[in-house]
Amino acid sequence: MKLKEAEAIIEGILFAAGDPVDIERISDILDIDLKSTRAVMTALIDKYDEEGRGLKIIRLEDSYQMCTRGEYNEYISKLAEPRRAQTLSNAAMEVLSIVAYKQPVTRSVIEQIRGVSCDTLVNRLLERNLIQEVGRLDTPGRPMLFGTNDEFLRCFGIASVTDLPDYEKISSEQISLDGEDGYMSAIDDQTEAEMAKAVLNAESSPEF
Repeated sequence: MKLKEAEAIIEGILFAAGDPVDIERISDILDIDLKSTRAVMTALIDKYDEEGRGLKIIRLEDSYQMCTRGEYNEYISKLAEPRRAQTLSNAAMEVLSIVAYKQPVTRSVIEQIRGVSCDTLVNRLLERNLIQEVGRLDTPGRPMLFGTNDEFLRCFGIASVTDLPDYEKISSEQISLDGEDGYMSAIDDQTEAEMAKAVLNAESSPEF
């Protein structure tokens, strides 16, 4: 199969799917090996970026999705009904940060770190589809384990949780307080939850 044909097929697959499509599924459809499929995906992503098209292809762990380019949101939004911007409270951001850096994690561990109950916040993040249930801990009661998902990656503009800012590195440095950028100060008595939130706020740009 020629590269141009493979790219055209992938474009059609991603456009029709709308949601992320696993690389193995794309490979099966193209009937080529995974290594070649990844190479085609990389070439196609680079081509979209180089040509500055209104669409782009993003990688989310081992899946790919076609979406609109962020710099044109001002124009694209005129096509849709205006909607109220959604934001997360500081408490919800703390819980999300803990899940992101400690996953898979139980509610009890989150509550131990924060020092308060988190049932409502966890449920809110589940409703917003920023975290998901990923299994159960093999202990009495088999408590639920939580982790982040593709929607979390999309909102923070990263391809994998391995691309999250280095918690240990940044937590050892002082993050200066900047009103415009929303950076937080990493002081000595800052809790682990607050520091995890600071790392995300300082290094990522969530697009809820």
